[in-house]
Amino acid sequence: MLRQAGLKNVMPVALAWRRFDRRRLPALVLHEGGWFLVERQPLGPLLLSGADGQQQPIDDAALQDAVVLWLRAPVASAKVPVTGNLAARLVWRELFRDRGWLSKIVVATVLVNLLAVMTSIFAMQVYDRVVPTMAYATLTTLVSGMCLIVVLDWLLKTTRARIIDSLSCAVDQRVSQQVYEHLLHLRLDLQPRSLGTLAAQVSSLDAVRNFFSSGVIFALVDLPFALLFLAFIAIIGGAVGWVYALMLPVALVLGYSTQLRLRALLRQQMLRSHERQGLLVDTIRGAESIRANNAAWQFSQDWQAITASIDGYGVQQREISSISSVSTSSLSTLAYVAAIVVGVWQIEAGLLTMGGLIACSILGGRVIAPIAQSAQYMVQWQHVTQALQMVHQVLQLEGERRPGQHLLLPDESPRTLEVEKLRYAYPESPVCQLDIEQLRFKAGERVLLVGPVGCGKSTLLKALAGLYRPSEGRVRLGDADLWELDPQLVASQVGYLPQSPHLFKGTLRSNLALSGAGGDSRLLQITRELGIDAIAAASPQGMELAISEGGEGSRAGSANWWPWRAS
Repeated sequence: MLRQAGLKNVMPVALAWRRFDRRRLPALVLHEGGWFLVERQPLGPLLLSGADGQQQPIDDAALQDAVVLWLRAPVASAKVPVTGNLAARLVWRELFRDRGWLSKIVVATVLVNLLAVMTSIFAMQVYDRVVPTMAYATLTTLVSGMCLIVVLDWLLKTTRARIIDSLSCAVDQRVSQQVYEHLLHLRLDLQPRSLGTLAAQVSSLDAVRNFFSSGVIFALVDLPFALLFLAFIAIIGGAVGWVYALMLPVALVLGYSTQLRLRALLRQQMLRSHERQGLLVDTIRGAESIRANNAAWQFSQDWQAITASIDGYGVQQREISSISSVSTSSLSTLAYVAAIVVGVWQIEAGLLTMGGLIACSILGGRVIAPIAQSAQYMVQWQHVTQALQMVHQVLQLEGERRPGQHLLLPDESPRTLEVEKLRYAYPESPVCQLDIEQLRFKAGERVLLVGPVGCGKSTLLKALAGLYRPSEGRVRLGDADLWELDPQLVASQVGYLPQSPHLFKGTLRSNLALSGAGGDSRLLQITRELGIDAIAAASPQGMELAISEGGEGSRAGSANWWPWRAS
């Protein structure tokens, strides 16, 4: 029925009412042999509506054996413009934190472009004054002046590049640090499931840094000065300026249309690239399972399909860029030919000299050339906008505490851990993973938590440790709500050991003391009680035993390391 209605992206989900998240109401339920619509009322019991239109109130307990049919709609990913992009705001804020560099860049850019005009004036003077009279003294003076201009131009461009490089490095350090710290404090239940995609999104800042540190930024800064060169052409060549004035908007339209065509392709290519990186991470992490289940062929096919789609987008992108580049190059040549023709007519009418025509042709290249390269600029700028959009998606994820929240720091150590009307469901899931009316733990108690796989044991522990935030209800540590306390205080009072402990690249000591809060005496005591001191004693490195990514120990300590790691 859904397919016939054209709703191909809607997925039906059937589950028991007792596992259903009440926040997803209204929903269809199969109750006592018939289908009914269940809706939430502002006050009182639920409202049950039949196909005949009759309505009756019903208690939640009466629906415990009912079956829910819920339609899961796709999550709409709204396109956020760069102006409203959190990552773009972050970059621009850090870029203009100290605006002293801006005036230096503007002055250097204006001088560089004014010096470019001197080259055309030099050619005009040589052809109009030196060549007809063979005035070598004048030529020597002009050449000496040009040598000074070349040196000054080199100094200005070098200084400008150095300012931009140092600025881009400083901005990259500050922005990447803020993004990384935001990643460290994300709500774990809202964190994307694909680690490869998440890593690729954070790494997208490299495209932004490369853009600001490349020569493209200078070309974009010099682009507005095309109008200045056009004005000089009009002053020197008169009607010749109209040739370039007519070609300029054509080149701009060509560049803009190229940008529009490339935008969707670059977005799809980046999404597929992130998907491929996620597949790569999964393949590396699950290599043992892939080999043991003889599933290498299936992963190989997935990799081949994703790579083929990425290459297909790349071919289309290069084709569009190539057509645009060739078209603008032909447009530049056409403008040059038309300028020469109009210049000949101007010379015949006595309105232009030979040197003036040469000067106009030199300046004409400064007008059309930046526009001719606009396609390449647009490609790189699209990479930047897509990268900022990916980082924006990370910055949109909710942190473990609200920004600007005043956190509590009680003086007394808490003695109880309580749960009140706790309900939890994963994002975009109709299944209520936890539904606990009340639960209380006292300091010193030992509690055994049992239940079948998937009943919510691990989810409850994560909610009690402050890793997952409840959809409804409260978790109280002492007299305060767990999510109103400082995370450092919670970590110092509540210990949590995940099902799959992760070892980080570093040493045995650094993995045992991740927070760095405990002293050496405490560390030695714990290692002795747990028997880990035997691992350190069996290795020449001792507590400095190297641990690689994924928790692999050095070969020197492998004999004692593997049993401990497996246990």
